[in-house]
Amino acid sequence: MEQRSLGTSGPGVSVVGYGSWEAGGDEWGPNSSDRRVVEAMQAGLDAGMTWIDTAEVYGKGVSEQLVGRALEGRRDGALVFTKVAPDDEGSGIRPEQIGRAIDASLARLGVDHIDLYQVHWPDDDVPLEETWGAMAGLVSAGKARFIGVSNFNRRQVEVCQAIHPVASVQNEFSILSAGDRDGLLPWLAEQGIGYLAYSPLAAGRLTGSMAAGTRFSDDDWRSGRGRFADWREEGEEWGFDPEPLARDLAKVEQLRPIAQQLGVDVATVALRWALEQPGVTAVIAGSRSAEHTRANARAGEIELDADTRGPLDALAG
Repeated sequence: MEQRSLGTSGPGVSVVGYGSWEAGGDEWGPNSSDRRVVEAMQAGLDAGMTWIDTAEVYGKGVSEQLVGRALEGRRDGALVFTKVAPDDEGSGIRPEQIGRAIDASLARLGVDHIDLYQVHWPDDDVPLEETWGAMAGLVSAGKARFIGVSNFNRRQVEVCQAIHPVASVQNEFSILSAGDRDGLLPWLAEQGIGYLAYSPLAAGRLTGSMAAGTRFSDDDWRSGRGRFADWREEGEEWGFDPEPLARDLAKVEQLRPIAQQLGVDVATVALRWALEQPGVTAVIAGSRSAEHTRANARAGEIELDADTRGPLDALAG
């Protein structure tokens, strides 16, 4: 699989990594089997993925525990990325909270250091300077090799970068959500900061397997119901309601002939498009299926020529 450097000072990484949000089992519907999830992670490593991305809030630590199981006997060949979140959902990102949080993550993962420790999202009640100073301290202490951020904008990254190098930014990015393409991505490239694209398959919409009539259970965040109702922004469309979902899936149909021509899945084409955007270092692709994980890994092995990229670029929103 193709390898790239995570920014100018970060580690080398495969261009496709395994994302373990689903592994938590509390926001994508329940896991059918922990063993199946572990097998999917290991299938990714066997297919050339060199890193797994997780977070303390994914299943309230369950995801990190499963990552630890998947890495038993494989730690030397895999990088571990995880995140600490504000205390509305996570441990909190005040200095004393960050110290406790990484110790808890290390214990759940069964490792002695985190390769990339990230702030999951900012907290308006906590000065970024305090948070990032504490994150930098973890590098000095040997608990984290590199530190990064997630769901941050340029101004926030600039604040952090003035204190300690930001190895990477992890934001949502896909054909259906490409807001960083013209602004943040070029600037990050100039700064030598890596970019990890999360949800590059638009939470399943770009897999080619979702139908316009797809409905989700209340324990799946995509339902926008139950305890996830507050995820809806007032006055805005929910991306998985019938009309917006149908519009997105109409775009997905335009990927099918390209996928057929290349002999790969629709999801593989969508992942490769994201990888070929200037400034994108790698994509985070998660699945509880070993078969789907292996298909996702193929995005690190194919190329899209100019004639192919043109129609895909026109779909990007």
